Amino acid sequence: MVRKIKKGEVLTYKEVAKKAKNPLAWRAVGNILNKNKDPSVPCHRVVRSDKRVGGYNKGKKEKIKLLKKEGVKIKGERVFHI
Repeated sequence: MVRKIKKGEVLTYKEVAKKAKNPLAWRAVGNILNKNKDPSVPCHRVVRSDKRVGGYNKGKKEKIKLLKKEGVKIKGERVFHI
């Protein structure tokens, strides 16, 4: 699911949960992604529903850096292109 998110695009934790056919599992999605160490899963492309960047297992600054590098518009901690 998360592997299919293309560079420059993001989904929210809730959207990932819905696509996984478990719409109430958005917290579980966040917890799973936070523990992920597999570099083939682009966890940094999943953000909060309120458009804030959210957490990342390598730190929020690294998540913002990766998203900006991929062309996602961010101001402060808010994503402007979803």
